[in-house]
Amino acid sequence: MSENKFIGFTRNELLQVSAAWGGWILDGYTSIAYLLVFSYISVLIFPKYLGYLALILTLLPVTFGAAARSVGSVILGNFIGDRKGRKNLLSISIIGFSVLSAAIGLLPTYSQAGIASPILLYALLFLDGIFAGAEYGGGTALSMESVSPEKREQAGAFVQSGYGTGYFLIVFVEILLLRSMGSAAFASYGWRILMLTAIIPGVITLVIRRLSKETEVFDRMKAENSIEKSPVRKMFKNRSSIVFGFMITAGLLFMNTATASFYPVVGSVDFLNLGSGLLYALLVINFFSLIGVWSGGILARSFRDRRRPMLIFSIIFTVPTALFVIFGYTTNIMDFTIVFSIQLFLEALIFSALPVFLAESFSKKFRSTAVGLIYNGGAIFGGTAIVLLTAPAHIINIRTLWIVEVYIAGIILILGLIFYKKQENTSDPIEN
Repeated sequence: MSENKFIGFTRNELLQVSAAWGGWILDGYTSIAYLLVFSYISVLIFPKYLGYLALILTLLPVTFGAAARSVGSVILGNFIGDRKGRKNLLSISIIGFSVLSAAIGLLPTYSQAGIASPILLYALLFLDGIFAGAEYGGGTALSMESVSPEKREQAGAFVQSGYGTGYFLIVFVEILLLRSMGSAAFASYGWRILMLTAIIPGVITLVIRRLSKETEVFDRMKAENSIEKSPVRKMFKNRSSIVFGFMITAGLLFMNTATASFYPVVGSVDFLNLGSGLLYALLVINFFSLIGVWSGGILARSFRDRRRPMLIFSIIFTVPTALFVIFGYTTNIMDFTIVFSIQLFLEALIFSALPVFLAESFSKKFRSTAVGLIYNGGAIFGGTAIVLLTAPAHIINIRTLWIVEVYIAGIILILGLIFYKKQENTSDPIEN
């Protein structure tokens, strides 16, 4: 008798995939939460005399947070994920990730603690990045090793949609808080409540992960005594995959930061000043991104080569960049919403194929470490997008900056995909 299935997955497969999905939800939830409240943080955590510089200093951790994630992916992936198990890694990472994210809501103001206030902010975000860095590599390994080859595109798209789901949830929560307490109270202390709610998806995900199982792939390695003693050292023998993998994730994550993560910034009081309409626009835009990532998972199943759908989707997204910026950068909330909904839908198509592409590119012996490092290493470059867009915005037209920077990132992504060469192997690459 066949096991009951839900959206194409068995109960066990769905549990495994959901365990990874929860980490993506928390990532989207906390990342966008910070970008939604950065303007409140900048005036409370930094001295007032800094002016616009305080805004830049508040956004700067988005960049070095990505560096912390790379450190975390190597340390936690190398010593836990590829040696002690994917489940063990993810159970530890989600605790640190959620607790440290929520702790931002407890920071003292500059008037209360002086210079210690911004120092604590930076320290929390760096430590938060360490634990967050383990999520992508560990989650990708857990989910992709738990489903059969024909289900991986669908599973990868579902897991990847977690970020958009977290994005959607945090915007919805902010709308509820603003409606219940008003904008003045939210600016004073409501943003702290928003950050503290990060503990909720963290606890739910931890419960799911404790109920999940270690992957059979890792269990077989353990039984065969074939676990690599130094996964990170072994990983760097595959240099071409590392280099072109970095190009792919760097280009893609720069584009993502310059779009999905930049929309809350560009619509804020410091730029377009779209007011309360911005939150509703973000809900709609992100809804279309979710449709995009799910659609991409379905479309990617038509290709045997995991790289090809990403290449096609990347070209389709990159070419009309100038049109998106020209027509989307406007105070007309309807135009802003429609144009950027289309843009993010196309971008989400690319992301749908990323988890399975990266998982099948690296050996099971160092998959958690390699995938985490490639993704988070690319995020270092990607994380510079907001600062590179906002810092020169007073002297260079922001539309011009936006168009040029996204085109450069798109070219890097496309070249990485063109020159990337997958190692030929007739067997299932997940088992290698």
